[in-house]
Amino acid sequence: MRRLPPRVLLLVAPVWAAGFTLALAAAVSFASRPHDLAQIAGPVAFLLASTLASRYPVPIEGAESGGVTLSFVFGTSGIILFGWDAGVLIALAAPAIVQLLEHRPLERVAYNASVFAVGAGAASVLVSLVDGSGTAIIVAQVAISATTQYTLNLLLVSGAVATTARRPLAELVASSARATSVPFALMASASLMLVVLWQRSPVLSAALVGPLLAISLYQRSAYQALRAMRLALTDPLTGLGNHRSFQERLQRELHRAEANGEPFTLCMIDIDDFKRINDLFGHPAGDRILAQVGNRLRQNGEAFRLGGDEFALLLPGLAADDALSTSSSVLARIATLELDDVGSVTASAGIAGYPRQAFDRDELIRLADSALYWAKEHGKNRVHVYRPDVVELAELRRLAHGPDRAARFRAAASLAKAVDARDTYTGSHSTRVAELGAWIAQRLGLDQEQVELTRLAGSLHDLGKLAIPEEILRKPGPLTPPERLVLERHTQIGHRMLESLGVDPVADWVLHHHERWDGSGYPDRLRGDQIPLGARIIFVADAYDAMTSDRAYRGRLTPRAAVEELERCAGTQFDPTIVATFASELVGQAPAAAAAAR
Repeated sequence: MRRLPPRVLLLVAPVWAAGFTLALAAAVSFASRPHDLAQIAGPVAFLLASTLASRYPVPIEGAESGGVTLSFVFGTSGIILFGWDAGVLIALAAPAIVQLLEHRPLERVAYNASVFAVGAGAASVLVSLVDGSGTAIIVAQVAISATTQYTLNLLLVSGAVATTARRPLAELVASSARATSVPFALMASASLMLVVLWQRSPVLSAALVGPLLAISLYQRSAYQALRAMRLALTDPLTGLGNHRSFQERLQRELHRAEANGEPFTLCMIDIDDFKRINDLFGHPAGDRILAQVGNRLRQNGEAFRLGGDEFALLLPGLAADDALSTSSSVLARIATLELDDVGSVTASAGIAGYPRQAFDRDELIRLADSALYWAKEHGKNRVHVYRPDVVELAELRRLAHGPDRAARFRAAASLAKAVDARDTYTGSHSTRVAELGAWIAQRLGLDQEQVELTRLAGSLHDLGKLAIPEEILRKPGPLTPPERLVLERHTQIGHRMLESLGVDPVADWVLHHHERWDGSGYPDRLRGDQIPLGARIIFVADAYDAMTSDRAYRGRLTPRAAVEELERCAGTQFDPTIVATFASELVGQAPAAAAAAR
């Protein structure tokens, strides 16, 4: 028997003591009374039937124990038919025998048997207070016996789980009651039928015992099917849900959060330097660490192992900032891990919230993963809450170094969404500028590589706005001169973010996409052909979309009015050749390109 933590021992020790005392008293009482063969045969038959029923539990979705058994029918009936001592022995012996045969931990077998003994003992005392033999009396006795045993079983088992896992007792009791109250009520009804039939004739009761056993045997296949389904959704090493289970559960939680108008937070967790641990100490040591981390994650929210050393924790009802303390406590518990030879273990975490930061499952996962990457890059053993004003290194590196062009554009689109979520434009402004820019580049006769680079630069042209305060971006009116200077820095910030990752010439186009043809733009006051062609294209596309989009402080212009404004500013603000090409090809085409991005 393993050593139990003091807080657990404080609960189970009194239950063990009470159960052992009741079992001993019941055995002495039953043995001291004279019995003929028929009086012994009845309890033995109930014990055998109860044992068989315990061997094949009825699976109940949502119950902490994983199921209930028809042995409850025989335990409840035994108290009324054979007396308190026989009832206690039937109630505790059957599950104890089965759990010993299944090689369950001895401390768990002892606790469960003690719980059944305490429940049967309490039920016997209360049943003895209702004396008589009429129909109403029998119904009352069965109801008292069933209700008492069920209530004590529910409270004591839930108490053990809550104490061990540090989970709220009330929450566990409510969850288990919802899952098991109806099945137990049906079994109480079966107990009443068994008592009535047995009192008329034990032979007649076989008519009920037979179907009960048949149902129990049928549950064997149902139980195995449920186990197979759970195994398909469970990581075998940690016992946590696997990646498939995570995706399904996350989608359900997001639907629930949307329906109830509640926040939801996803926490992604990754063990620090796990590859080094595997390389230095071997995979068995790594597996032990994964199992230990899984145990600690069970104590907060619903946890999953996504693969390798990556885990996820669902935190419904919590906004991202509120979930920070919960995630920090999880990492603190992981940091207490101390394995022989390996030493201490730490983990990093990234969290993102719905609906404030992400509006769907894939976006939520991406943002939490980006926050996790940031935590890894900035010292490890820490939690980072996703914020769009922090450089998303994971996305940018994938954008810069990914061999797949389509993947680079998908990464750029994700970053563009983060920018657009903070700005005052309606819809996907960055995506529309990307499509318009690529359309203009095609009309200018540029080769396909230049067209695609223009599309990429258009999607990232406002990337630097991630570092601009939101109160400036969303100000519903003209900016003050100091605010204007802060906003204008977004081109230089975006350039640095892209330049450090080698995304040329896109970085230069982003830097100069607010340079004016007459040299009065920013940041370098370039003029005419000094401005890169890609930057000039993006400037026109950006201006056109801004004018044809609703803003907080003004309505949109019609496409024709927007083109007229571009033509009016050609030669001073915009490249006249690009404006002329854009205007001449506009009818029925450019608006369609922009609309496709809306």
